[in-house]
Amino acid sequence: MSKKVFVGMSGGVDSSVTAALLKEQGYDVTGVYMKNWTKDLPGLVCPWKQDYQDAKRVAVQLNIPFKVYDFQKEYKQQVVDYMLNEYQKGRTPNPDIMCNQEIKFKLFLNTAVADGADLIATGHYARTHGGKLFVAKNKDKDQTYFLYRVDSVALKKTLMPIGEFGSKSEVRVLATKYHLVTADKKDSQGICFVGKVGIKDFLTFELGQQPKGEIIDQNGFVIGEHDGAIFYTLGQRHGLDIGGGLPYYVTGKNIKRNEIFVTTDLQDEALWKHEVNLADIHWISGVAPKTNKDLRIRLRYRLPLIEIEDLTHASKDNWRVLLTEDVRAITPGQSAVIYDGDQVLGGGVVI
Repeated sequence: MSKKVFVGMSGGVDSSVTAALLKEQGYDVTGVYMKNWTKDLPGLVCPWKQDYQDAKRVAVQLNIPFKVYDFQKEYKQQVVDYMLNEYQKGRTPNPDIMCNQEIKFKLFLNTAVADGADLIATGHYARTHGGKLFVAKNKDKDQTYFLYRVDSVALKKTLMPIGEFGSKSEVRVLATKYHLVTADKKDSQGICFVGKVGIKDFLTFELGQQPKGEIIDQNGFVIGEHDGAIFYTLGQRHGLDIGGGLPYYVTGKNIKRNEIFVTTDLQDEALWKHEVNLADIHWISGVAPKTNKDLRIRLRYRLPLIEIEDLTHASKDNWRVLLTEDVRAITPGQSAVIYDGDQVLGGGVVI
């Protein structure tokens, strides 16, 4: 008897091809659309209805059952509210990572299994084997940075066939071969629920207008006014609206006093660090690596991997990572993901 696989179908080409491939491989496939966010924003209609319809059309084309799981309440609490709370504390979070941890590979997995599934599948560019996570063959599209908080138990019950393809064009060729209506659909951009709306606009919509505050340069002089410290992140250059010729870069901020600090010196020590401290650490296997040898770290999505000189369990909740080179704008709230070759070991949140 073939295994039952519930495929998370977002209405995009990757998850559409995932469903088609698994059906072709003999699995008993059911498509599931996760209804996470349906709220319209000023000037922009949330595209969830189009995505839902595209997912359903593909399920009809493939002649597979189709379900809708309504996770809006949990998504708002565990992803959106988390993001808003982090920004209010002065950090720069990554809600897509939280979405994977709490919604796709916990809530969706548990709901699907309770609903009769043996496995789940997603259209992520990543590979799983024996409860371990590996980078996708398509390094340009690799999404393991967003998946490091998934545990090995969930990974053992997850299929990610798209991770085996070397290019996006191969995926689209297959979508055309299967005559899928999503074959030419453009990839979605931006944060999962913000989409085309700028993060500043989204935060203003959810949290209201913020009080203006002082911009202070590297010499301690007040040189301008900002729209609210929560909107700015380390290393940011655009959106400061400071005249005077040389560009300014954000080096820090004081949330309580609503101040941001800037510099015109790109080599300013406040911008560069070769040490990073991590909290809320998560190891996929549940066990920390026994050696630092050959480990590398990614400090932002698409940032090149950097060699780790030393990885130390500094205290109960914190880890200290010494890098082999200085890195610009290591940002509190962002995730740092640790790799051993192509395998993802885990990571933590920059503090």
